[in-house]
Amino acid sequence: MKQLKDKLIARLFTRYPSMLRRYAQKARIARYSQTPWTSFMGDLAKSRLALITTAGVHLKSQPPFDMKDRQGDPSFREIPADAKPANLSITHNYYDNRDAVRDINIVFPLERVRLLEQFGEIGQVNHRYFSFMGHISNRHIDTLISETAPGVAEKLREDSVDIALLTPA
Repeated sequence: MKQLKDKLIARLFTRYPSMLRRYAQKARIARYSQTPWTSFMGDLAKSRLALITTAGVHLKSQPPFDMKDRQGDPSFREIPADAKPANLSITHNYYDNRDAVRDINIVFPLERVRLLEQFGEIGQVNHRYFSFMGHISNRHIDTLISETAPGVAEKLREDSVDIALLTPA
């Protein structure tokens, strides 16, 4: 029942953006005064790119994200870069993902970055990508900031990734 309610609310927000704006005005949103940022100074055609999404994408063989916890799921899923779209699924009730289910590239453009590599626009795609569920609140924010995100950042560093393309949902 909760899953149906969450999906209905997501569809209403998609159809009626004014409802979403009213909700967002009342929402407690974490604000940060400092955001780490490093400008890219390399050669895109020689760079390694990794995808990161908050769309709740995962392999069908992986456990889905926890939709029962109202505060979200701060874990991540590692997805091989050569994954086939037919082997992917989305577990995320907090956005209208019907179009993304039909074409995963809307929220997780793995086929598009493969084309960028094929045409020499980027050097290469990384061998793995990462997916989060974008609805994280309260106690899980600390987990995300202190454990999960740094863990993924370390994996990207180990892989010598130059560019991470974040696709929110």
